[in-house]
Amino acid sequence: MPQKLAAGNWKMNGLRSALDELGALAAAHPAPGVGVLICPPATLLAEVARALDGTALTAGGQDCHAEPKGAHTGDISAEMLADLGATHVITGHSERRADHGESDAVVAAKAGAAHRAGLTAIICLGESRAQREAREHLSVITAQLAGSLPEGASAANTIIAYEPIWAIGTGLTAGPAEIAEAHAALRAALEARLEDGAEVSILYGGSVKGDNAAEIFGVANVDGALVGGASLTEADFSPIIRALAEA
Repeated sequence: MPQKLAAGNWKMNGLRSALDELGALAAAHPAPGVGVLICPPATLLAEVARALDGTALTAGGQDCHAEPKGAHTGDISAEMLADLGATHVITGHSERRADHGESDAVVAAKAGAAHRAGLTAIICLGESRAQREAREHLSVITAQLAGSLPEGASAANTIIAYEPIWAIGTGLTAGPAEIAEAHAALRAALEARLEDGAEVSILYGGSVKGDNAAEIFGVANVDGALVGGASLTEADFSPIIRALAEA
């Protein structure tokens, strides 16, 4: 069975004062059978990893460079993330693809770098509103999956996050039927590509909140969530984690 995971992507949010939320979150969990991951800005990663050491929660990075070291000013390698205590790294988020022009090939290289460093890669996929309205969404996300999965990917080192671009930070959420259709297509593609494709966790992301989490987690092939703004506080994130534990 795929692992259930509630992953919090803090994006470019959080100063050191935000660390106060971690104690409350760690005290409220573990939730039975649910992994909880916090991906803070790189400036906070070492402190978050230290704060979560000995708890049921883990820390991850939001991005990594494909190379292990070198003349790449401002970049962070997967090995550096692992050295700080990260267990996972997000790759190919739509904001990286849009703001930094990351192609599927770049995402695959970064995911491969994560594997090289012993990290689990969370590979993000998702279509725009125009692509969905043109009924191109399934071909778009399955093509992204094909191009973004590196050689050696498996359920042990890779997680997929389906995040329709039009639902990220907009307050819009894909309906259960839309989520089911996309996750079923991704599951079928994973099973065709990987021997253990049936065991790869597929997360949903896109304005997931406490009041819609239970409905989302009731959809087939939804194994958790990649949560943005609602992961910044214990009060907002805990209801999502509890809903996943009860799903």
